[in-house]
Amino acid sequence: MTDTESIVVTHPRAELRSVEDHLALLLKSAVRPRPVRVAISEAQGLLCAEEVVAEQALPGFDQAAVDGYAVRSVDVRTANEEPVEMPVVGEIPAGSRQPRRLQPGQAVRVATGAPLPTLADAVVPTSYTDGGTAKVTVRRAVPSHGYVRRTGEDVQVGDVAVRKGDTIGAAQVGLLAAVGRSKVLVHPRPRVSIISVGDELVDIDRTPAVGQVYDVNSYALAAAARDAGAEVSRVGIVPLDPKRLRETVEGRLLMSEVIVVAGGAGGSTGDEVLAALSDLGDIDTTRVAMHPGSTQAFGKLGPDAVPTFLIPANPMSAFVVFEVMVRPLIRAARGTRHPHRRTVEARLLSPITSTKGRRGYLRGQLLRDESNGEYLVQPLGIGGSHLLTSLAEANCLINVDEDLTEVAAGEQVKVAFLAPRA
Repeated sequence: MTDTESIVVTHPRAELRSVEDHLALLLKSAVRPRPVRVAISEAQGLLCAEEVVAEQALPGFDQAAVDGYAVRSVDVRTANEEPVEMPVVGEIPAGSRQPRRLQPGQAVRVATGAPLPTLADAVVPTSYTDGGTAKVTVRRAVPSHGYVRRTGEDVQVGDVAVRKGDTIGAAQVGLLAAVGRSKVLVHPRPRVSIISVGDELVDIDRTPAVGQVYDVNSYALAAAARDAGAEVSRVGIVPLDPKRLRETVEGRLLMSEVIVVAGGAGGSTGDEVLAALSDLGDIDTTRVAMHPGSTQAFGKLGPDAVPTFLIPANPMSAFVVFEVMVRPLIRAARGTRHPHRRTVEARLLSPITSTKGRRGYLRGQLLRDESNGEYLVQPLGIGGSHLLTSLAEANCLINVDEDLTEVAAGEQVKVAFLAPRA
C-alpha cells in the first residue's frame, strides 16, 4: 500500500453477512507460501508441489519375491505329477552384484530380494522343495514369473511416483526414497501468529490478581492452528496499548501468512484495537450471521495484504470463529483441496435452541449406534457460551440453520467433526 492510498475501515452495518458469503471473501484472501525444496525426511505432512517422475524403474531388476530356488519354469513344469530333482549350482544373497548364468536343468538358491540369474524366469519357494543344498527336489510346479518381482512392476521410468497436491505421508516418503529422490518440492506450512489482547490477561506461570484471568486464547488457538497444519508462533499477551499493539502486529506481517488477534473484536476493546491497526490496511467489521462469534473483523494488512482476524475474547466464541473462519483459510493456504471439516447428519439426543437469523454452532458429542451405524449427537454446555469443560468434551460442532430457533430431540442435524482424539 502506498503512502497516497487511503485507509478504509468498514464500520458495522445493521445487516448481517451470511457465513457462506463471509467465508467466500476470506478464502479469496488466502496467502499460499512459495514452494520450497526440502529433504524427504522433513516433508512428512506437507503437500507435494511437483510431479515426481521416476527416473529409474522400481524394482530396478528381476528379483526373488521369496526365499527359494531360481529355475527355468519349463524345467519344473511336471513337478506336480512327479518330483523333479535338480543340481544346486550356487547361492545368491540379497544385495549380490555378481552376475550368474543358469543352465537348463539347474537351480540356484536365492534369498528374498536377490537378483535372478540369467535365464531364470521363476522362483520355487523353499516350502515347495526338500530344502536341499547340493541337490534339490521340487515337488510343485511354478509358472513363468512365479514368485518374481519383475523389473518396473511397481514403477516404470517416466511414471509419476508422487503427484502434485498429494499429502506426503510415510508411504510417500518411502516411495520417494525408493525412486532415489533425496529432496522434494513442497508447499510449506503457512505461518500463523497468535496474539491475545487485554489488560486483564496474565500468563499461566503467574497467579492472577483480582480482576485478572489466565490467557487461554493464545494457547488454545495456537494448538488449533497446529491442528490445521500451520507453523505457529504464539506471540502471547499484548496489553491494550495502541502503539505497542500496532508495533507487534506490524512486526508479524513479514513473518506470517495469517495473523489472529484474540480479544480484538467487540466492545470498547475492539474499538481501540481497530483504531490501533486501521492504518495498516483495510479492515472489514461487518457482523456475521452466526453465533457465537457474530462480532468479528477481518483485514488484509501490510504491503503483502496478510489476512488478519480480529476475534472475540470469550474463549468459546474465539474457538468457534477459529473453527468456522480461520481454519478453512489456513487449510486453503496449505493448498488443501477440501479446506472444510467433514460433516455428517446425526440424530439429536436432546432438544436445542438457537438464535433466529444466525447460524448456530453448538458443542456436541458425536456417537455411533452400533446396531445400525446411525450417527447420534448429544448437545453439551447448553446455556453457557463460557463453559470450557464442555468444549474439552466436545468432538463435534452442531450446525443449526439460520431459520431455526428450536430443534427437537430425534430430529436430524448437521454436525462437523472436530480433531479426533488419540
